[in-house]
Amino acid sequence: MEEKNVNETAVQETEQKTVTFANLGIREEIIRAVSDMGFEEPTPIQKMSIPVTLQHRDIIGQAQTGTGKTAAFGIPILENIDITKPGPQAIVLSPTRELAIQSAEEINHLAQYLPIHALPIYGGQDINRQIKALKGGVQIIVGTPGRVMDHMRRHTIRLDNLKMVVLDEADEMLSMGFREDIETILSETPEERQTIL
Repeated sequence: MEEKNVNETAVQETEQKTVTFANLGIREEIIRAVSDMGFEEPTPIQKMSIPVTLQHRDIIGQAQTGTGKTAAFGIPILENIDITKPGPQAIVLSPTRELAIQSAEEINHLAQYLPIHALPIYGGQDINRQIKALKGGVQIIVGTPGRVMDHMRRHTIRLDNLKMVVLDEADEMLSMGFREDIETILSETPEERQTIL
């Protein structure tokens, strides 16, 4: 009972302080992109999760649709990409192609002033086009579990340099029966990776 009150107080104190994207310790290029996108200050999920995620800690975040969850994990992903290293360094698994496309677009908007690119990969799109795009060098993959596994079987995606794994709408993916696919994908990623749900 007491712990709940402490947490509620901490949340209220966080909300009372005016937190800007600059206060979150993110690079100028991302702050500029966020401003271009029309966001003036971070949403509650962003205020609470971005600082923790930037400390390379695993995190579970829960918030309603439309509260900025994609930026809450997208900004830390962009902060952690090492542009001198080849291959994917972050993967976002999404339950649907629509969400994969939408998340990749938002991450690319956030990365507009950085030499970083997110590629959506999903079923129903020409796989050869995806293979060609992957060969071009992509740091962030946003994909549906089935198509990611397809690329893994073809050896067109290598996950050995992965630093971050995001399970976007993890509850939805589990209810859709993607548990085994997710476990297979995670088994191919480095043990010391950061996991965000």
